[in-house]
Amino acid sequence: MPYFEIYMIEVKINAKSTEEGIRQMQNYFGGDITEKWGEYTLEFDNNIGKGCIKFITFDWGVSLVEFNAVFFEDILFINTVEDFNPIHFSYCSKGYFEHRFSNQSEYKTVEQYHASIIVSRMGLDHYTLISNGVEIELNNIRVVRQEFLKKRLNNIEQLNQKLHEVFVDNRDENEFAYFSPIHLKMEDHIKALKEMESEGMTRILQIEGEVYQLLSMHIARHDRYQQNEVLPITLLKTELKVIKQQSQTIINDPALNYSLEQLSKDSGLSQAKLQEGFKFMYGRTVTEYIRHIRLQAARELMNNSDLNISQIVYSIGFTSRSYFSKIFKEKYNITPHEFKKQIVATLEGV
Repeated sequence: MPYFEIYMIEVKINAKSTEEGIRQMQNYFGGDITEKWGEYTLEFDNNIGKGCIKFITFDWGVSLVEFNAVFFEDILFINTVEDFNPIHFSYCSKGYFEHRFSNQSEYKTVEQYHASIIVSRMGLDHYTLISNGVEIELNNIRVVRQEFLKKRLNNIEQLNQKLHEVFVDNRDENEFAYFSPIHLKMEDHIKALKEMESEGMTRILQIEGEVYQLLSMHIARHDRYQQNEVLPITLLKTELKVIKQQSQTIINDPALNYSLEQLSKDSGLSQAKLQEGFKFMYGRTVTEYIRHIRLQAARELMNNSDLNISQIVYSIGFTSRSYFSKIFKEKYNITPHEFKKQIVATLEGV
């Protein structure tokens, strides 16, 4: 059913850049814009809504907008594309939003943990609806095609045919919209962006790296769609959330004696569903995932503690040092002893 657009605030955006678009939003939402290390943040707290909108623009035609807010009225963003028409790669971490083009009557909903790739054509506006009371966390990567295509080594010719057509449409003649199914792996990179504590140039480079990773994941998911691959998942969204909680438990305490049977009892999911979920989300079985997390924890302890290798082995849940050494070398192509020696040599300035 079409959404009757009454009793809502219309936010009309006609900008030539991401920065200008955010400043136009400020005219509606109020608040202040601050800048640090090239990142801009609009914060507002009033009778319209409460939250913040962060953005950063890179010199290769890409900008990142992070939207974290709740509104007390329905908000309808109306974006024209006369002077600025990037491709929008979006991912919804919390809540949901709805989108349609101005020549459509039906909205498409992008729910929590879902993604979309959307671009308009000249003369066709974006209508994006955020309902009142919905806590929305949205990651939006905007790619300006003409600038992006000038970037060296972008390998645009390797895109699938449909996305290639979208990227090389420099006359803005065609609209495009792809709505991806649930994609929980992407949430890990969104979380890394949110929790980033580095500063200055290091921070900017790390953000840029995560943006590259997220773009590649958007494109890879669309490739699978174009190839008519059926995503191997029969789990409900609520069940996937439970699996993500179980994976976080393993990360928080890798030394526990986990078993598939006990994880099944703790989660309320069958062992088959656990295996399916872990394979879908992390590309590993439950056992492989536990081993992967323990090896990461071991490497972290070697870097940041005075524990010897035997102490580390038993502190992360392994019972055999020889087995640990074998799988560590398989994963990192170096023995634990050699890895530890490299760390010591670095610290001593050798």
